[in-house]
Amino acid sequence: MANTSDSIIIIPTYNEKENIEKIVRAIFSLQKAFNILVIDDGSPDGTAAIVKRLMAEEFANRLFIIEREGKLGLGTAYIRGFKWALEHGYDYIFEMDADFSHDPNDLPRLYSACADEGYDVAIGSRYISGVNVVNWPIGRVLMSYFASRYVRFITGFKVNDTTAGFKCYKRRVLNTIELDKIKFKGYAFQIEMKYTAYKIGFKIKEVPVVFVNRREGVSKMSGGIFSEALFGVMRLRLDGWFRKYPEIKE
Repeated sequence: MANTSDSIIIIPTYNEKENIEKIVRAIFSLQKAFNILVIDDGSPDGTAAIVKRLMAEEFANRLFIIEREGKLGLGTAYIRGFKWALEHGYDYIFEMDADFSHDPNDLPRLYSACADEGYDVAIGSRYISGVNVVNWPIGRVLMSYFASRYVRFITGFKVNDTTAGFKCYKRRVLNTIELDKIKFKGYAFQIEMKYTAYKIGFKIKEVPVVFVNRREGVSKMSGGIFSEALFGVMRLRLDGWFRKYPEIKE
């Protein structure tokens, strides 16, 4: 089957029944055509059933789903999605949350940074122009902001929002990164992917976005996710000194 778009948006889900249909419809209402791949980790609330109904009734050639047994981690969900997207020939592969913390209206700007401006990775950045976060508790804002500053300090990596989960990759980035060697599963996964792309030599652009805390459903954030990020950064820095990174593939 020929793709109906050059772009696929990967949305990992766990118990997102309040949001999933709304986010799918919001993305499909955009002027630019995007396809969507949902990676559902065995949501007991019926998230996958909603996606499959939408696939059957309206979006057979634009909406896809991979169902996994149980919560296997954000990083493994994206790796599975990346491999699927590469196998299916997409040129631009996006990461996005289901809960509207990432605004679908920003997708065309991320796409344009890669497709029109020649960047390899576009990051929807909360911190490129101040702190653009709405409805987060101040403690969480500070934790996220200083986590990114910490990553920059330890690694020398000049990205303001190193933990951002709203991104567009050109196909060649995911073709080049050795996906099976990505170590981290939680927040540190986002840092590791960006840092690896940077070390290989890909061009990265931060696109300013406003991050809005979810209105419906329950956050999946935990202290363990942040501790993985903080301690994982040390390992990334050591890897950066000693590891041989792959040559860029087209």
